Amino acid sequence: MLFVGTDVGGTFTDVVIFDGESRKSLEVLKVPTNPKHPESAILEALERYQNRTGQFALISHATTIATNNLLTQTGLAETALITNEGFRDVLEIGRQRRPEIYNLNTKRPRQLVTRRNRFTVRGRRLVNGSSLASLVEEDLLTVSKTIIERGIESVAISFLNSYVNPADEIKAEKILRHSGFKGHIDLSSRIDPQYKEYERTSTTVVNASLAPSVSQYLQRLKRRLEQIGIGSPVYVMNSDGTASTTAQAAKHPISIIESGPAAGVLSSRNLAKHLRLTRAITFDMGGTTAKAGTIISGRPDLAYEFEAAGRIYHGRSIKGSGYPVRQPFIDLAEVSAGGGTIAWIDEIGNLRVGPESAGADPGPAAYGNGGTQATVTDANIIAGRINPSKLLGGQLKLRDDLAVRAVGKLSRRLGTSIVETADRILRIVNSNMSKALRLVSVERGRDPREYSLIAFGGAGPLHACDLAEELEVKRIIIPMHPGLFSAFGLLTAEVSRKFIQPVIGQSPINVEPTFRHLREQARKSLKEEGFTGYQTVEQVDLRYQGQAYEITLPYEENANLERLLGREHKNLYGYSSKDAVEAVNARIRAIIPIPKAKLAKSQLKSGKPPAPASSRKMSLLGSWQKVPVYDREKLFPGVRSGGPCIIEEYDSTTVIGKNWKWKIDPYQNLDLTLHTSVKD
Repeated sequence: MLFVGTDVGGTFTDVVIFDGESRKSLEVLKVPTNPKHPESAILEALERYQNRTGQFALISHATTIATNNLLTQTGLAETALITNEGFRDVLEIGRQRRPEIYNLNTKRPRQLVTRRNRFTVRGRRLVNGSSLASLVEEDLLTVSKTIIERGIESVAISFLNSYVNPADEIKAEKILRHSGFKGHIDLSSRIDPQYKEYERTSTTVVNASLAPSVSQYLQRLKRRLEQIGIGSPVYVMNSDGTASTTAQAAKHPISIIESGPAAGVLSSRNLAKHLRLTRAITFDMGGTTAKAGTIISGRPDLAYEFEAAGRIYHGRSIKGSGYPVRQPFIDLAEVSAGGGTIAWIDEIGNLRVGPESAGADPGPAAYGNGGTQATVTDANIIAGRINPSKLLGGQLKLRDDLAVRAVGKLSRRLGTSIVETADRILRIVNSNMSKALRLVSVERGRDPREYSLIAFGGAGPLHACDLAEELEVKRIIIPMHPGLFSAFGLLTAEVSRKFIQPVIGQSPINVEPTFRHLREQARKSLKEEGFTGYQTVEQVDLRYQGQAYEITLPYEENANLERLLGREHKNLYGYSSKDAVEAVNARIRAIIPIPKAKLAKSQLKSGKPPAPASSRKMSLLGSWQKVPVYDREKLFPGVRSGGPCIIEEYDSTTVIGKNWKWKIDPYQNLDLTLHTSVKD
């Protein structure tokens, strides 16, 4: 059986074809992403295997199409919102968060539904779901006629308290359809059946805006795969590290907004399990951003609300800068630091790195595609860390003269040498990335010295040793093909479906009937989709009375949920309370097993590493030294040596500092350990 993992990123598209029998990768491919036709690289790789299409077990896919549409404001459907009279501007009012508190000219993101396309109707339900005023059908007929006349593609319907009683939303949908509307319709009671009308409305609107373009993309991908003879199931990575069928992802594109970053953490979790690592920090540095997360006892950090297309400052999401979406996702700290991140000089003459990126087009200056601004990749070339003729097996030729020219412009303004300027660029970007690593460790009460660092992404291994030394991390794991590591993670996912029902104000001891109802709902829904064998994970949102936010905890019938909340509250916030506890939501996650790729374990062999392929001078960020350069393809499990040195492979380059020893483990990972105390 062949497994295919495809990760369409903002700069590169990664494709891994894995043989389930030999447990080895048959093909690893990294090509620049085509924003207009993101599926083209996938098809290019799979066309080589047309004679083996019957052996494809599955194709698992991560894509940035949803988040890119929001970031660039392109590909979004013209969307209408239907809500209660008096709530036309709920999206504008929001939570009155300002992304920049002291900036009088700060601007919030453009609303996905223009005020012209926000419609209100008479009718109202109370907090318990009962009717205060009946829905006026005449209003709905008028609104439906206007929506059709304007050629609107997608409609979001969000009424007050519909999460308790969705009858009015269902009625509005029926009238809209009977009036002749053929486009996409989302009900808030289906997309996000939780209280807080602003977040529920925002989540529904984001989904409605994305659904047409995401659906068309997934349909196009499946159709083109079938045209080359591939009819195997296609799954799409969710933001929480599980997978969806293409049909489910097309209906709920909000679930795949952060699918790419989730794949890398999922691959790290799988690797940590094989290596029996109980604590790991994940570090993913690509062409545009660097992301950090943690895995503790096989579990990544999860959060249940984020701001899609929002801005980031030192790894933190800036509240009010994006579109609130209530959807589970793997909680990562992200900074604008990648190979394409641009170095520049600010108005007072200081060297800065980021947040702007050269992306895939034009890319770093060394790409020779018209880029003239210095980037992190250009600095790494000048520092001797990247061989400009070896990337992607020599297919991606870089020009060191263009890198020198770009960095030279900055060095002349700074009054420093080109080499020193390159070093300063690398030090600054390392400082930016270390803040993300500290955010997921130190700032969450975790000692990074107790963790191993799993470094991947095309640029991650270049900077891993420098970052680990700064945080005093003593072990680094760099997987085989780190630049395509996220794509492999797609092959270890399980299909998941989520079910939620509000139980606001109920005592925790009274939520079991709600869970019985949810279990039956899950059974019927999954049976309709053709899934029979599955496992469930049950959770309940709890809080102390008077609190506005809740904590999600595992649910078991007859468990002492009050005690569990007190323990977790103290763990998170340093104290617990004797106040009454109330439940907010009951949650069930159904996990459907699908075939997975498994890593092969090799026998260790003793011996020194093969002779270096070459040697070159490299900057150690303070001094230059001639170091050996190894070809990773020729390093076998059991081989060991020490730094400083460089290890090159198809999709990445690893820079090993002078304070590190390294070996190749049975899974062909590069395992580094700090052997000397690092002084300031």
